[in-house]
Amino acid sequence: MTELDPKLTFDSFVVGPANRLATAAARRTAESPGTAYNPLFIYSASGLGKSHIMHAMAQHAQVGHPSAKVRYQTTEGYLDELAKALSQGSRDALRSEYQSLDILLLDDVQFLTGHSEAQEMLLRALDAMTGEGKQIILASDRPPADINGLDERLVSRFSGGLLVDIAQPEYETRVAIVRRKAEQRGATLEKGVAEAIARFPFLNVRELQGGLNKILAIQELEEAQVTADEARAILGPVDGLGDGAGGEQGDSGAAEGESAADAWRRSLLAVAEEFESKGYSAARLRKLVEGEQRPEDLAGLEARYRAQVARLEEIKNQLHAVGEPWAGPVGLLEDPDRLEEAEALLAAASERKRGFPALGEGPDLDDVAELFPALAVKAAKQLIDGGSPDYNPVVLVSPDGPYTFHLMEAAGRSLLKNSPEATVALVSVPEFAEDFIRALGEGVVGAWRERWWTVDLLMVSDCHEFAATDRAQNEFFQLFEAISARGARIFLSCDRRPSALKGIDDRLRSRFEAGLVVDAEESPEGFTPPVRSDPEEVGHAPGDALIQALDEVIDLSFGGALIPALERRPEGDGDVGGLFSEEVSNATAVENRLPKEGRRWFPSPETVVWEWPDLDELLAEVED
Repeated sequence: MTELDPKLTFDSFVVGPANRLATAAARRTAESPGTAYNPLFIYSASGLGKSHIMHAMAQHAQVGHPSAKVRYQTTEGYLDELAKALSQGSRDALRSEYQSLDILLLDDVQFLTGHSEAQEMLLRALDAMTGEGKQIILASDRPPADINGLDERLVSRFSGGLLVDIAQPEYETRVAIVRRKAEQRGATLEKGVAEAIARFPFLNVRELQGGLNKILAIQELEEAQVTADEARAILGPVDGLGDGAGGEQGDSGAAEGESAADAWRRSLLAVAEEFESKGYSAARLRKLVEGEQRPEDLAGLEARYRAQVARLEEIKNQLHAVGEPWAGPVGLLEDPDRLEEAEALLAAASERKRGFPALGEGPDLDDVAELFPALAVKAAKQLIDGGSPDYNPVVLVSPDGPYTFHLMEAAGRSLLKNSPEATVALVSVPEFAEDFIRALGEGVVGAWRERWWTVDLLMVSDCHEFAATDRAQNEFFQLFEAISARGARIFLSCDRRPSALKGIDDRLRSRFEAGLVVDAEESPEGFTPPVRSDPEEVGHAPGDALIQALDEVIDLSFGGALIPALERRPEGDGDVGGLFSEEVSNATAVENRLPKEGRRWFPSPETVVWEWPDLDELLAEVED
């Protein structure tokens, strides 16, 4: 039997879109062997995590079913066993040994090719085990039908359960994997290093880990942190972007004349009854009591059970602390065998209550009005007004990121001044992507989405940087759709017009263009925005608002109607009506807000609405 690696567990496995189905199926199979998917067949290219999941399943099954006979074996190890048995004349004994297993995990079954004797014996073992409701888990680098030289009967058996594949992880998952591996090594990485490693075109996770090992080795040898630029140079050029309170019990506690079997059973029963009286499930202990064999480590088993109950108590208290005392599924917080689910519940509850960066003290829109074009300020005020906004989103266009960020901060403060209970989120695209990667690594993406979907005013700067993301861009699109459907406001900034953005999904680009695109130009001379610090997060409680938001997301269909616009630049000097029907007499001011390419139809697809003060003049312009 191949030894299991204690580091290869579900907790150390980073879950992403490429492996989510395989991981979910693996967990369920390990928790309920023989009842869900039998056999379970996992396949993927080399180095994407098949063996990690197999090791995790074997160890998870051993913890959840301590009396079960579990064996993880590579096909090469299986072939070696068979060759030895044949040479010793003990083939039948080996076959019986495999058929007696409760759970068999066989890795790399593609190596069965050309071994007819091994295939025949495995076929018999599979038929015997599945006939008795025992669990079979198989892994390969290709699906059963693509394994050349495999007996058709085996192909049929392998394909008769659930087939799941593991694909290449996308960028955000690769970042999370690098960070998790570095954390496991007790190493720290400079900002941007994990991202640099994740962007290198490694073929699989194993090579990705090799790249990390190279960086860490250099850090250890040189006793200095590797920077992101140095990491890119190192990797090469890339094209494109304890003991329980109960103490030890057992035979020593037996009364005189009492058998050893009675002693350990009485010990387990005493612990079971102690915690059942407190409302906890002791099904695991009672199942062991009914068994025929005494557990090998009785004291350790009882200690682990007590520690798990103690952790459930901590989780209950922590759920109360974050304002979510509900227990999720019935009995979850009273069953030590479901501790992982309870941990996941706490992580999700904590994520939902995580706040957004506080805006801090500072000026509001009225205070900064003189620093920005009038149209930009008016658009911001109209967006945060209590009524339904005419333009959503508002997109500020300026190459000066800190300048537009200052206006967005002021807009957020103005909203909170009038609506203190509103939820405001102001982040840059890199911060949004980083928050998503963190949630991905912690396994709380669902709760992360719920938290972001409660935002009343979403402000995101540097939207051109979405081009450097993969899944974060799609997550933002889903967020955009969800919160706009329930009437939330969206305020964005980027360094160029949406039509000129590269690497942005067309669905997202069309949403930007369907709102109001405002040229904010560059900051005026002498403008110095305040230095942005790392503010404390502001917590919020979604409550009924979240339920309502989710209902609206489900019920409403998304999409927006383009507003018909007259997009011709007025000729000559003079008064020109603006977006808010306010006359601007300064022709120079108008000129500063308009493109400088000459008199032509503009902009390309963005929506701009003009109101002429005189209808007859408008008609004359159109006729000309």
